[in-house]
Amino acid sequence: MSTRYTIQVALLGIFLTLALPLTGMADKKDAIKQSRKAAQVFKEVMGVPDNSVPLSVLDKAVCVAVFPDVIKGGLIVGGRKGRGVASCRTATGWSSPAFFDLAGGSIGLQIGAQATDLVLLFVSSDGMNSLLKSKFEMGGDASVAAGPVGRTVGAGTDLRLDAQILSYSRTKGVFAGLELKGTVIKQDSDDNQAVYGEDVRAEEILKGTKEPAADVAIFADTLARYSKKRK
Repeated sequence: MSTRYTIQVALLGIFLTLALPLTGMADKKDAIKQSRKAAQVFKEVMGVPDNSVPLSVLDKAVCVAVFPDVIKGGLIVGGRKGRGVASCRTATGWSSPAFFDLAGGSIGLQIGAQATDLVLLFVSSDGMNSLLKSKFEMGGDASVAAGPVGRTVGAGTDLRLDAQILSYSRTKGVFAGLELKGTVIKQDSDDNQAVYGEDVRAEEILKGTKEPAADVAIFADTLARYSKKRK
Protein backbone atom coordinates (compact mmCIF):
# COMPACT_ATOMS: atom_id res chain seq x y z
CA MET A 1 0.00 0.00 0.00
CA SER A 2 1.50 3.35 -1.08
CA THR A 3 2.06 6.25 1.28
CA ARG A 4 -0.16 8.43 -0.93
CA TYR A 5 -3.04 5.93 -0.71
CA THR A 6 -2.65 5.70 3.07
CA ILE A 7 -2.83 9.47 3.39
CA GLN A 8 -5.95 9.60 1.18
CA VAL A 9 -7.69 6.98 3.33
CA ALA A 10 -6.74 8.86 6.50
CA LEU A 11 -8.02 12.16 5.09
CA LEU A 12 -11.28 10.49 4.07
CA GLY A 13 -11.72 9.14 7.58
CA ILE A 14 -11.13 12.58 9.07
CA PHE A 15 -13.60 14.11 6.62
CA LEU A 16 -16.31 11.61 7.51
CA THR A 17 -15.66 12.08 11.22
CA LEU A 18 -16.15 15.81 10.88
CA ALA A 19 -19.02 15.68 8.38
CA LEU A 20 -21.35 13.37 10.30
CA PRO A 21 -21.77 15.65 13.35
CA LEU A 22 -22.28 18.63 11.04
CA THR A 23 -24.99 16.74 9.17
CA GLY A 24 -26.67 15.87 12.46
CA MET A 25 -26.55 19.52 13.55
CA ALA A 26 -28.11 20.61 10.26
CA ASP A 27 -30.89 18.04 10.65
CA LYS A 28 -31.61 19.22 14.18
CA LYS A 29 -31.79 22.86 13.09
CA ASP A 30 -34.15 21.78 10.34
CA ALA A 31 -36.33 19.87 12.80
CA ILE A 32 -36.55 22.91 15.09
CA LYS A 33 -37.51 25.06 12.10
CA GLN A 34 -40.20 22.59 11.02
CA SER A 35 -41.75 22.42 14.48
CA ARG A 36 -41.88 26.22 14.71
CA LYS A 37 -43.44 26.57 11.26
CA ALA A 38 -46.04 23.89 12.03
CA ALA A 39 -46.92 25.56 15.32
CA GLN A 40 -47.32 28.92 13.61
CA VAL A 41 -49.55 27.46 10.89
CA PHE A 42 -51.82 25.80 13.45
CA LYS A 43 -52.03 28.96 15.55
CA GLU A 44 -52.96 31.02 12.50
CA VAL A 45 -55.57 28.51 11.37
CA MET A 46 -57.18 28.40 14.81
CA GLY A 47 -57.02 32.19 15.05
CA VAL A 48 -59.99 32.55 12.67
CA PRO A 49 -62.87 30.88 14.59
CA ASP A 50 -65.35 31.13 11.69
CA ASN A 51 -63.02 29.16 9.44
CA SER A 52 -60.97 26.93 11.73
CA VAL A 53 -61.01 23.38 13.02
CA PRO A 54 -64.04 23.19 15.36
CA LEU A 55 -62.86 22.63 18.92
CA SER A 56 -65.37 19.80 19.32
CA VAL A 57 -63.70 18.02 16.39
CA LEU A 58 -60.18 18.80 17.60
CA ASP A 59 -61.04 17.24 20.97
CA LYS A 60 -61.81 13.97 19.17
CA ALA A 61 -58.37 13.85 17.52
CA VAL A 62 -55.86 11.39 18.94
CA CYS A 63 -53.06 12.82 16.79
CA VAL A 64 -52.53 16.02 14.81
CA ALA A 65 -50.07 16.49 11.95
CA VAL A 66 -49.22 19.77 10.23
CA PHE A 67 -47.35 20.06 6.94
CA PRO A 68 -46.53 23.70 6.16
CA ASP A 69 -45.96 24.82 2.57
CA VAL A 70 -46.79 21.56 0.83
CA ILE A 71 -45.85 22.15 -2.80
CA LYS A 72 -48.63 21.21 -5.17
CA GLY A 73 -48.51 21.46 -8.92
CA GLY A 74 -49.84 19.84 -12.00
CA LEU A 75 -51.68 19.83 -15.28
CA ILE A 76 -54.19 16.94 -15.22
CA VAL A 77 -51.61 14.81 -13.37
CA GLY A 78 -50.87 16.52 -10.08
CA GLY A 79 -48.26 15.99 -7.40
CA ARG A 80 -47.39 17.18 -3.94
CA LYS A 81 -44.37 17.18 -1.66
CA GLY A 82 -43.90 18.46 1.85
CA ARG A 83 -42.49 17.95 5.31
CA GLY A 84 -44.11 18.31 8.69
CA VAL A 85 -44.56 17.20 12.27
CA ALA A 86 -47.10 15.21 14.26
CA SER A 87 -48.01 14.89 17.92
CA CYS A 88 -50.37 12.45 19.68
CA ARG A 89 -52.23 12.51 22.96
CA THR A 90 -50.64 10.66 25.86
CA ALA A 91 -51.59 10.22 29.50
CA THR A 92 -49.66 13.42 30.33
CA GLY A 93 -50.71 15.55 27.36
CA TRP A 94 -49.49 15.99 23.80
CA SER A 95 -46.36 14.06 22.91
CA SER A 96 -43.17 15.60 21.61
CA PRO A 97 -43.40 15.90 17.82
CA ALA A 98 -42.19 13.28 15.37
CA PHE A 99 -41.08 14.34 11.90
CA PHE A 100 -42.52 13.14 8.61
CA ASP A 101 -42.24 13.53 4.84
CA LEU A 102 -45.26 13.71 2.54
CA ALA A 103 -45.36 12.90 -1.15
CA GLY A 104 -47.86 11.71 -3.69
CA GLY A 105 -49.76 12.33 -6.86
CA SER A 106 -53.28 12.23 -8.18
CA ILE A 107 -55.13 12.41 -11.45
CA GLY A 108 -57.91 14.92 -11.83
CA LEU A 109 -58.81 18.45 -12.83
CA GLN A 110 -55.73 20.27 -11.57
CA ILE A 111 -54.16 23.36 -13.08
CA GLY A 112 -51.58 25.50 -11.35
CA ALA A 113 -48.78 25.31 -8.82
CA GLN A 114 -48.57 26.70 -5.31
CA ALA A 115 -47.93 26.00 -1.65
CA THR A 116 -50.62 24.76 0.72
CA ASP A 117 -50.60 24.34 4.49
CA LEU A 118 -52.04 20.93 5.32
CA VAL A 119 -53.52 19.93 8.69
CA LEU A 120 -54.44 16.31 9.38
CA LEU A 121 -56.50 15.10 12.35
CA PHE A 122 -56.25 11.40 13.17
CA VAL A 123 -59.60 10.72 14.80
CA SER A 124 -59.42 7.00 15.54
CA SER A 125 -56.99 4.46 16.96
CA ASP A 126 -56.71 2.93 13.48
CA GLY A 127 -55.75 6.32 12.11
CA MET A 128 -53.10 6.68 14.81
CA ASN A 129 -51.77 3.19 14.05
CA SER A 130 -51.32 4.25 10.42
CA LEU A 131 -49.17 7.17 11.55
CA LEU A 132 -47.02 4.82 13.64
CA LYS A 133 -46.03 2.83 10.55
CA SER A 134 -42.78 3.63 8.74
CA LYS A 135 -44.92 4.59 5.73
CA PHE A 136 -48.64 4.64 4.89
CA GLU A 137 -50.93 5.79 2.09
CA MET A 138 -53.95 7.98 2.75
CA GLY A 139 -57.07 6.58 1.16
CA GLY A 140 -55.38 3.20 0.98
CA ASP A 141 -53.99 2.24 4.38
CA ALA A 142 -56.20 4.83 6.09
CA SER A 143 -59.48 6.47 5.00
CA VAL A 144 -59.44 10.26 4.69
CA ALA A 145 -62.20 12.87 4.34
CA ALA A 146 -62.45 16.64 4.27
CA GLY A 147 -62.97 17.95 7.78
CA PRO A 148 -65.71 20.36 8.87
CA VAL A 149 -64.78 23.97 9.65
CA GLY A 150 -66.21 26.84 11.64
CA ARG A 151 -67.71 27.48 15.06
CA THR A 152 -70.55 25.02 14.58
CA VAL A 153 -70.45 21.50 13.24
CA GLY A 154 -72.92 20.54 10.53
CA ALA A 155 -75.13 17.48 10.39
CA GLY A 156 -72.72 15.69 8.07
CA THR A 157 -69.93 15.66 10.64
CA ASP A 158 -70.82 12.25 12.05
CA LEU A 159 -70.40 10.78 8.58
CA ARG A 160 -67.04 12.45 8.13
CA LEU A 161 -65.92 11.23 11.53
CA ASP A 162 -66.30 7.70 10.22
CA ALA A 163 -63.06 8.44 8.36
CA GLN A 164 -59.80 7.72 10.14
CA ILE A 165 -58.24 11.02 9.06
CA LEU A 166 -59.82 14.46 8.60
CA SER A 167 -57.95 16.80 6.28
CA TYR A 168 -57.80 20.59 6.20
CA SER A 169 -55.88 22.89 3.87
CA ARG A 170 -54.99 26.56 3.77
CA THR A 171 -54.18 27.55 0.24
CA LYS A 172 -52.25 30.60 -0.89
CA GLY A 173 -53.77 31.49 -4.24
CA VAL A 174 -56.07 29.46 -6.47
CA PHE A 175 -55.76 25.75 -7.16
CA ALA A 176 -58.40 23.40 -8.54
CA GLY A 177 -58.62 19.87 -7.17
CA LEU A 178 -57.46 19.13 -3.63
CA GLU A 179 -57.46 15.33 -3.51
CA LEU A 180 -55.42 13.57 -0.83
CA LYS A 181 -56.04 10.01 -1.94
CA GLY A 182 -52.74 8.39 -2.85
CA THR A 183 -50.65 10.72 -0.71
CA VAL A 184 -47.91 8.83 1.13
CA ILE A 185 -46.57 9.84 4.53
CA LYS A 186 -43.35 8.34 5.87
CA GLN A 187 -41.12 8.97 8.86
CA ASP A 188 -38.24 11.43 8.48
CA SER A 189 -35.58 9.29 10.12
CA ASP A 190 -32.84 11.94 9.83
CA ASP A 191 -34.74 14.63 11.71
CA ASN A 192 -36.12 12.19 14.29
CA GLN A 193 -32.65 10.83 15.05
CA ALA A 194 -31.11 14.31 15.15
CA VAL A 195 -33.55 15.34 17.88
CA TYR A 196 -34.03 12.10 19.83
CA GLY A 197 -30.98 9.96 19.11
CA GLU A 198 -30.14 6.98 16.91
CA ASP A 199 -32.52 4.10 16.26
CA VAL A 200 -35.52 6.08 17.50
CA ARG A 201 -38.92 5.24 16.01
CA ALA A 202 -41.86 7.56 15.56
CA GLU A 203 -43.93 5.16 17.65
CA GLU A 204 -41.70 5.77 20.68
CA ILE A 205 -41.94 9.53 20.26
CA LEU A 206 -45.68 9.73 19.67
CA LYS A 207 -46.53 7.35 22.51
CA GLY A 208 -44.47 9.48 24.89
CA THR A 209 -41.89 6.85 25.79
CA LYS A 210 -38.98 9.04 24.63
CA GLU A 211 -37.71 11.90 26.76
CA PRO A 212 -39.43 15.13 25.61
CA ALA A 213 -37.25 17.45 23.55
CA ALA A 214 -37.44 21.08 24.69
CA ASP A 215 -36.08 22.40 21.38
CA VAL A 216 -39.18 21.27 19.47
CA ALA A 217 -41.77 21.49 22.26
CA ILE A 218 -43.44 24.52 20.69
CA PHE A 219 -45.67 22.34 18.50
CA ALA A 220 -47.11 20.29 21.37
CA ASP A 221 -47.45 23.44 23.47
CA THR A 222 -49.45 25.09 20.69
CA LEU A 223 -51.83 22.12 20.40
CA ALA A 224 -52.36 22.23 24.16
CA ARG A 225 -53.54 25.85 23.93
CA TYR A 226 -56.61 24.66 22.02
CA SER A 227 -57.18 21.14 23.35
CA LYS A 228 -55.75 19.97 26.67
CA LYS A 229 -57.75 16.77 26.80
CA ARG A 230 -55.47 13.86 27.66
CA LYS A 231 -55.64 10.37 26.24
